[in-house]
Parts: sequence; structure tokens; C-alpha cells
Amino acid sequence: MPHQPVLLAEVIEQLNIRPDGIYVDGTFGRGGHAKAILQLLGADGHLFAMDKDQEAIATAQKEFNDPRFSIAQGSFTSLYAQMEQRGWLGKVNGILLDLGVSSPQLDDAARGFSFLRDGPLDMRMDSAQALDAKQWINTAPEHEISKVLREYGEERYSTRIARAIVMARAQLPLTTTGQLAAVVSKAHPRWEHHKHPATRTFQAIRIFINRELTDLREILTQSLEILAIGGRLAVISFHSLEDRIVKEFIKTHSTTEHWPRELPLTHAAIAASLRLKRINGPIRPGEREQAQNIRARSATLRIMEKIK
Repeated sequence: MPHQPVLLAEVIEQLNIRPDGIYVDGTFGRGGHAKAILQLLGADGHLFAMDKDQEAIATAQKEFNDPRFSIAQGSFTSLYAQMEQRGWLGKVNGILLDLGVSSPQLDDAARGFSFLRDGPLDMRMDSAQALDAKQWINTAPEHEISKVLREYGEERYSTRIARAIVMARAQLPLTTTGQLAAVVSKAHPRWEHHKHPATRTFQAIRIFINRELTDLREILTQSLEILAIGGRLAVISFHSLEDRIVKEFIKTHSTTEHWPRELPLTHAAIAASLRLKRINGPIRPGEREQAQNIRARSATLRIMEKIK
């Protein structure tokens, strides 16, 4: 089945694309959103893309032979430096971030992201990165594993699962996704209906290994300097941890709730602190898209526009 970009029509509509604009796809993946953006750009427009995954870069180099397009390999946390180098700071009209793991990464057992497909315990989005899931899961202290599962997977049985992992690796190193999934499944005392017991554990390890939440906080802050006035930031998240960070960022930069009420501020002073405005509320896929694309079922799109 061909890759299906999530919330494609909604992203394109909400980015409010200008034919002569500069746009950024910070999570290129397999280029579904990028193709749609390029179709709306004129000869003077440009789309700059980034991705940690070398396979995504290879796809772009093979399929995107267009002078209006360029791509760089790496985390979107280097976007500020990339834009500064090109003289585009404060000139970007739109940024798209489609967070989390991509469908091709999940579908490839060799990448080690899925508990449903046995493969090497890897989970790196950037395969050149030194730390992979196998190294971490076989060397991290029990308390660290428990903390990661609790904070990044919201796993209520994190202590019990961490203890089981440490006990299992003492007998035989955990080197495959199947081994880890089996250990977690056996240790998990309460299986949720229609949900694999290793779901939260695998999510937590993946987020930790790839610094996903740390990177998200960094790029959100950078976007304030990268975007032009009127430029829009579109973020697609797939779980509550990501969405919570995005919502807090919007709240911080588009409201005055952080000002103490007793301070004698004028309306002009308050307005000067606002840097974003919220565009619509959270946007979620319709029933048809959810039926056609399983990954879309947990997606939430939030749009912000820079006003200062």
C-alpha cells in the first residue's frame, strides 16, 4: 500500500500557501505533504525539507528533482542554523512538523520500531546515531528504565516491567523486538482490550532514544524566529505527550495568562508580548480518513500564526 500522508487536505488548507513563499517540511518522511506543497508553489517559491532518516533523504533525492526543493539530513533542531545560513530567518511562510515514527519505519522490521514484527532492537530514526535501543535496554539501570517508561510511555506498571527487563537481560541479552515484547507481555499484569501490552513500552523507548520531546520543544521555540510575520506553524501529533507540549507552547505565546493580574500593564504592553495566534481549534481526521488510514486515528493537527 502506498504511503498515505495524514490530514493532507487540512494541512495544505491551513498553511495558507503563497506561490512565492518559503516553506519548510521538518519531517519529510516519504514526501506526501511535500509533493502537495510543491504543487502550489510558483517559480519563485521554495520548499526546504529535513529528516533524520537516511532512507527518507534517499527517497527525496530520487523522486524530487525540482529546483524549488532542497533537503538536509538531520534533526529539525538544526533548522534555525539552516535558515540562518540561507538568509531566511524571519522569512519563512510556513513550517510543517508531522511528528513521531513514519509508516515506512514501522513497516520495516529491520528498523526495530514495531513489536508486531520481529527484528533487531534498534529504533533509531537516524541510523548513524551511536545509541540504539539494544544498547540502552541492556545497560541502563533499572530505575532509569522505569523512569523512561513512566514519563515517555505513561506506563503505570513501569517499575514491574523494568524489573522484568533487568532480570531477563541477566540471563540473555535482549537483541530483538520479539524478545523485548515477550518480556513486557509476561510482566504486564493487565492487558488493555485491543492494545498490545508492549505498546507503551515501545513508545517510551523510541521517544527516549530519538530525543523526540526534547527536539519538539527546541523547534517550537526556534519557529518564533524562523517564521515571517503571518507565517504559520502546523504540527501533527499522535499522542498526548506531544500534543501537551504543543498546547503549552501555544498558550505561553498567544495569551497573557503568565502576567500577574496585579501588574499595572497597558493594553499596548500586553499586546507587545503576544507572538502567536491560534488558528481554529485542534483538527482531527474525519471518519473516512480514519477508516482508510489506521495511523490517522490518533492524529491531531494544531495551527499557529506568527503575529509579531
